[in-house]
Amino acid sequence: MTYLDNSATTQPEKAVAHKVYEMLTECYGNPSSFHKIGLNANMEVRTARQKIADALSCQPDEIVFTSGGTEANNLAVFGAVEANRRKGKRIVTTEIEHESVLESVAELEKQGYEIIRLKPDKYGNISQEQIARAVNSDTILVTVMYINNEVGSVLPVKAIKKAVARANAPALIHVDCVQAFGKVDIKPAKLGADMVTITAHKIHGPKGVGALYIKKGTRIIPRQYGGQQEKKIRPGTEAAPLIAGFGTAVDMIPNLKEQGEEIARLRDYATERLLNIDGVIINSGPDASPYIINLYVPTFMTSQTVVQHLSSEYEVFVSNGSACAKGKRSHVLTAMNLPNEVIEKSIRVSFSRNTTKEDIDRLVNALEETVKKYPI
Repeated sequence: MTYLDNSATTQPEKAVAHKVYEMLTECYGNPSSFHKIGLNANMEVRTARQKIADALSCQPDEIVFTSGGTEANNLAVFGAVEANRRKGKRIVTTEIEHESVLESVAELEKQGYEIIRLKPDKYGNISQEQIARAVNSDTILVTVMYINNEVGSVLPVKAIKKAVARANAPALIHVDCVQAFGKVDIKPAKLGADMVTITAHKIHGPKGVGALYIKKGTRIIPRQYGGQQEKKIRPGTEAAPLIAGFGTAVDMIPNLKEQGEEIARLRDYATERLLNIDGVIINSGPDASPYIINLYVPTFMTSQTVVQHLSSEYEVFVSNGSACAKGKRSHVLTAMNLPNEVIEKSIRVSFSRNTTKEDIDRLVNALEETVKKYPI
């Protein structure tokens, strides 16, 4: 089996699964209960919060646990806009954000907010100048992802703070770091971010748990009500088993520089081999994250059919874009203004620290056979 769909989800580490199982079977108390089992569960939640805070170089009380990246993004976008609604009407984002941001701002647009959606170039890049031009004194939120989940473009998120200051805007800054956390060094203070989204299942942790960093002193309005948990920003019984698993996954993040160098070597090897297949086009730019390669496959089949064919015939697992899009036409490749033929027949290959050269060889061999057997 060759698994190369790590931008959708990663394989959980065994230590993570063991931690979740231990929490479910031995430390199953409600973290808000004051008896021993509850206090033990509470301690596990606190330990995980500290580990995540250490990884982000922030304070533990700046971490709010959520059910994942989508909820964290919704909480950041709606919470920030509701808190700042009397200060302005402009929201700045891009056309290539995750659906959880795009659909959130689309809803706010219906409510009368002005949405500025920055358009990428042919590699999915957004420039600092675009951000600077878009932010004005009426801007109350800038929400931009760090690394794009489909083509791997790295967005200039560190330029947002300067643009906000130059425009004298009351804007809060939200950075979706779901594809960046565990791959590059993320420090919200250095990013100039008021809010940062991360999630566990992209770093070999469990699904169903994520976190939103909220800078101390930043005011956002909750999206739900009903308890004292997570400082009332995200009330409800904490998913202690998943949170503890998240903490364990963070503990297991290797040296990011060394991991990045190894992934870059694999990306270069994969790119060289893929481009030897006649007609293949790499959609990801030269400066994209090495963890993601988006490529056009020259066959009569659509990308979704290619994905299914590679899975059933070769046990090679890739995707045709964001898993959350459920097979819909890629809004990212569309925003990049690529030809329809390329948009409809492109797949995403995404790596993790478990990826090997043998995985890449099996992928390339499968694609070579597929292109020869099913030409355009």
